Amino acid sequence: MSTERFVVLGLAHVRAGWFVEVSRWSTSGVAPIEFVKCVSVDEVRGRLAGARAVSAVLLDAQRTGVDRDLLAAAGDAGAAVIVIGDDRRDWIALGAAAQLPSQFSRRELVDTLTACASPISRTDLRVEHRAEAVDVGWRGSLIAVTGPGGAGASTVAMALAQSLAGDARNLGLVLLADLALDADLAMLHDARDVVPGVQEMVEAFRSGTLDPEGVRALTFSVVDRGYHLLLGLRNHRDWTAIRPRAFDVALDALRRTFRVVVADVDHDVEGHERTGSLEVEDRNVLARTTATSADLVVVVGQPGTKGLHSLVRCVHRLIEHGVDGERIVPVFNRVGHTVRHRAELSRAFAQLTDTGQDVALASPLFIPERRGLDSLITQAAPLPRALTRPVGVAISALLDRRVPKAPVWSDAPERIAVGSLGTRFEAAEDGSAW
Repeated sequence: MSTERFVVLGLAHVRAGWFVEVSRWSTSGVAPIEFVKCVSVDEVRGRLAGARAVSAVLLDAQRTGVDRDLLAAAGDAGAAVIVIGDDRRDWIALGAAAQLPSQFSRRELVDTLTACASPISRTDLRVEHRAEAVDVGWRGSLIAVTGPGGAGASTVAMALAQSLAGDARNLGLVLLADLALDADLAMLHDARDVVPGVQEMVEAFRSGTLDPEGVRALTFSVVDRGYHLLLGLRNHRDWTAIRPRAFDVALDALRRTFRVVVADVDHDVEGHERTGSLEVEDRNVLARTTATSADLVVVVGQPGTKGLHSLVRCVHRLIEHGVDGERIVPVFNRVGHTVRHRAELSRAFAQLTDTGQDVALASPLFIPERRGLDSLITQAAPLPRALTRPVGVAISALLDRRVPKAPVWSDAPERIAVGSLGTRFEAAEDGSAW
């Protein structure tokens, strides 16, 4: 007699008909299932994290807390997710292995488990994790802008977004996203509305998906500067509504919708491995995820002893977090025009960041001090060229080296130079004629 059976976790309302039926099939032995009833999402997560192997998880589509993050947690534990219910949402796209109607037979359940899950013998502790398929489709560039408080990181992010929006290659598809815990971009753009924002964006991806039009509908157009704006959290405490996997998918959707995403993020990227606190890691998920995924991380600091020290500390923390030195771009904001002063800042920065390890950091960029900037910012008027050009030109050049631009298709005919396509008499590489 085989000792293998399916170890299945179940989460549903107590009176759900299928919940009672599956329990009866398991108890009577008419199905090779060991059914474990769970009363909460936390219990499901706890059992998935335990040493006992789990074949599959049956989730009621109408149960509160059933979302993309819970499906991802089950997948990370090697368990197939089967969503039960007559819900019209595409749960397969959210990470479920299968979906069954609220009324199903024992044979349908066993066939689905056989196709999606692995039976477990009594000696197994954990089902081997199945690697997920990696989507290698096109994504736009992601630039994270961060820095210590008061350094002007938000101003630099706006200047960078305006400069990149002026590049015809980006087709006006440039987004400035406020992903800081204390979001200020709504105030700096004099936005009358506070919704929709990043909370609505992440919530949409917790239990669903959005097409590019739906993503753009959650942003505002800053006409005078040429970019789109995604508002941030309405309160600092609202970070508790940001689920890690849902935010990861939402950030990916932004990159699929826009050619360039400039994200204003906090400089705190500490997590569980450094602090021992999962709460700190969840609080910093916006900054940690963005910095990890970014093509470039622009770190803004100020001249002076305190400003230089804070800038170097931010750079070291990003490197500890796993950001390659080649992706970090240091920027000194509000710097005078004296060449000697800039050379001294560059030399001091190089000495303080020289740890003896093979970490290649770019030379600092310098943004001059500008008077009357506050009035331009609050009116959402175009920022002066002297502010946008230094950082915009440098970042565009770095992006061109690191990230290939998306192809721009045109129906217009292209001029072909004579001889550029070769001749009929040229030999191919193998020696044969065309």
